[in-house]
Amino acid sequence: MRYNFISYSKFPKLVANNPFFHFVHTAKEHYRTTPFHYIHLFLSFFSSKNDGPHSYFDSDSSTTNFNSHLVETANSDDTNDGVDKMDFSTSNAHCKVYSDGFIDEVEESDEGRGQGNSSFTGRNHGTKMEEDRRRIEIHEDEFRHPLVREICRLIECRSAWNHKHEGKNEALAKGLKPRLVCAVLLSQSDERVALDFFYWSDRQWRYRHYPIVYCVMLDVLSKTKLCQGARRVLRLMERRGIQRRPQDFCCVMVSYSRAGKLRNAMQVLTMMQKAGIEPNLLVCNTAIHVLVMANMLEKALRFQERMQLLGIMPNVVTYNCLIKGYCDLHRVEDAMELISEMPSKGCSPDKVSYYTVMGFLCKNRRIREVRDVLEKMEDTKLLADQVTYNTLIHMLSKHQHADEALQFLREAQKRGFQVDKVGYSAIVDSYCKEGRMDQAKEIVNEMFTVGCIPDVVTYTAIINGFCQAGEVDQARKMLQQMQKHGCKPNTVSYTAFLKGLCQKGNSSEAREMMKASEEQWWTPNAITYSVVMHGFRREGKLADACDVVREMIGKGFPPTPVEINLLIQSLSQTGRLDEAKKFMEECLNMGCAVNVVNFTTLIHRFCLQDDIEAALSLLDDMYLSNKHPDAVTYTTIIDALGKKGRIEEATEFTLKMLKKGIDPTPVTYRTVIHRYCQLGRVEDLLNLLDKMLARQECRTAFNQVIEKLCTFGNLEAADKLLGKVLRTASRIDANSCHMLMESYLRKGFPLSAYKVACRMFSRGLIPDLKLCEKVCKKLMQEGKSEEADNLLLRFVERGNISSRCLQLSQTE
Repeated sequence: MRYNFISYSKFPKLVANNPFFHFVHTAKEHYRTTPFHYIHLFLSFFSSKNDGPHSYFDSDSSTTNFNSHLVETANSDDTNDGVDKMDFSTSNAHCKVYSDGFIDEVEESDEGRGQGNSSFTGRNHGTKMEEDRRRIEIHEDEFRHPLVREICRLIECRSAWNHKHEGKNEALAKGLKPRLVCAVLLSQSDERVALDFFYWSDRQWRYRHYPIVYCVMLDVLSKTKLCQGARRVLRLMERRGIQRRPQDFCCVMVSYSRAGKLRNAMQVLTMMQKAGIEPNLLVCNTAIHVLVMANMLEKALRFQERMQLLGIMPNVVTYNCLIKGYCDLHRVEDAMELISEMPSKGCSPDKVSYYTVMGFLCKNRRIREVRDVLEKMEDTKLLADQVTYNTLIHMLSKHQHADEALQFLREAQKRGFQVDKVGYSAIVDSYCKEGRMDQAKEIVNEMFTVGCIPDVVTYTAIINGFCQAGEVDQARKMLQQMQKHGCKPNTVSYTAFLKGLCQKGNSSEAREMMKASEEQWWTPNAITYSVVMHGFRREGKLADACDVVREMIGKGFPPTPVEINLLIQSLSQTGRLDEAKKFMEECLNMGCAVNVVNFTTLIHRFCLQDDIEAALSLLDDMYLSNKHPDAVTYTTIIDALGKKGRIEEATEFTLKMLKKGIDPTPVTYRTVIHRYCQLGRVEDLLNLLDKMLARQECRTAFNQVIEKLCTFGNLEAADKLLGKVLRTASRIDANSCHMLMESYLRKGFPLSAYKVACRMFSRGLIPDLKLCEKVCKKLMQEGKSEEADNLLLRFVERGNISSRCLQLSQTE
């Protein structure tokens, strides 16, 4: 698709009739160093630190600031550990990879064709990509290429690499053609692994990636939260002299958006400006999409207005993004109004515009309004077709509105549209999830009647529904029935049935079926093994569960850290800590993703059994395994040491945590305060708190100290800290003061409680009246009537009690 935008040679023509452009044209000399002088219009409302709306162009202002927004974001140190899994399958005839529609590849010269990437070093390094590009497809044959499969195999066992593996993989990588390198990147289920391979191969001697590889890598990262990696790939393209397209910047923008970093996403526009690249309609649509996904519809609308002022006219994709934004904010009326205004703006709505609104209405079961939207769509000569009804059926079924979905299915049949097995299967699945198995079976029988034979997806939904309802025998019969009808169960079908067996406590039978999978011509996957493992774990057969994990690892399905943690907890709760530790070490040695949470769980269990030495030994193992303790790990150790009275060691670990740059959590503060106050080490606690507060502020730290000292009866030390608490005079401070007053009363010191109340009055805090009445009674009993009267007078002065009530209390 080719996007049109106004060239700079045409701007003088616009200036004459548009005062806005005349105003912008006067600043053109200031931005002569870049081809796109007006990108600051897009960035103007992102200049404030709080992301609040801010405009450089006010209708009633005659001055404009053009400089403060130019912030270079390429050097920011964004870190991201989260990653969204990319859906990738090679089950189709071929796999297309798009950045803006297709992948672009440099035309290879005759001498360079078939020689791998090594020929790119001297030919393309330091030069721009050729303008003549062709659209290509990554075919399934390339995914199945022997070189690709062997490199993927080596990557899977990378945890056990040695010099031999390194050399072999290096030799294989040099022989890959560009599209085969793309196939390797796309074959990785974990995008972080793909990025690591991209970096590793780029560091090899006499090897440079083709430009197409950078584009594919950015496209892969755009489906994840790995925004830092996407930004680095973009900068690497700049250093290699590879021409960067607007689509490449869009990939980085979307990755920032997925990571929840809106400011960085929008500041990619500044990176484009510095690179001398003009934004086109694709870039503007991406920016609007990012704003909509961040629930900032108003900013998206302002952005759309500004792109029009710069001659980039919105298309139907732009408006569809805004329609989705309205629907996300439950503003369906505004969405419909925008649809009705689109023709007057030179852009007619398409079916996606209406489908977006209908999708929201289907989700909220507003069927009457769905029909109204359907009528309006047909009024615009967008006739409802089979795709329309299939879309409605799927949307309603997805949100468990099977009855309404069935109504539209009947309506589609009346209008002569043929509903395929996919639509029927969606309704069957919806009924099964609602536990309405009788209705689901009726739909299946109807499928046979109309000649739409159920497929494996339909049967699997029925099997899963029976298993969720606890009717495993019925699920078994359905498994046999689908084989009689010539429909071969697949891995998902068997996994659903095995899950039902495990939920009924028949995990052993499930494992036997899994062992006999080769005879049944199906292959268990990671989910299958996980289902059986959790079944054994729930039944308390932990040895069998660990065996299943070992079998998983042997089959190339390593357990996740969450699964490892659940088994560690189960073993620990039964007192088998040594087995739990051995199991975790075994997983670690076999290359599983053991993380800090797994270590911390085991350390916590050792601390609960007062085996601190074993916990400290495990902490040392963390460092040896290159797993860095976090605040929870340190807090667990500190609490255990404080419980044993080893306060000096606890202090040492606290300082070590601060030195490593780990911020103490509220739990850390509570733990430290509790243990130090319990041992009466107030001075040491205050010194340590000063260092902790310098690292991470805790508003209630001294309140907690006072309350803990009151709990342990150290009222004198609590009274000395009262000044630190009364600096802010908040409700939390009042509660701390009340606790100290009650402690004084229990100890028989009403005069000290009276002094605390007076200090509260002097700081503008009103003590609890009922508590002060108790203090007054105690003071009267001890003959201190003057102090009692003075305390009540304080309340009268502030209007909390009347003078009449004061006289009555004095007579009493």
